[in-house]
Amino acid sequence: MTKQVYWCGPVYWCGPVGPVVAGKQLDDFNSEIKEEFIDGKTTMGPWANMSPTSYLAYGIGRLGTGYGQRYKKQADGRWLKVEG
Repeated sequence: MTKQVYWCGPVYWCGPVGPVVAGKQLDDFNSEIKEEFIDGKTTMGPWANMSPTSYLAYGIGRLGTGYGQRYKKQADGRWLKVEG
């Protein structure tokens, strides 16, 4: 009997990250998103797309299933899930 091995490729964010205002990508708290963002639960309850600065202020401080995930911008402009 052989063991089945499952492999999932990289996971990328699908869709817009947040609004672009004056050429800057903004999160749900109007903080600029540059190289990474967190899609996660906030201390207020709802989830949000947050820059690292907003995550320190409003995030719950934990990533993973039910808490959130971190994405980093790649050279091709896509957002790769790197944690959570």
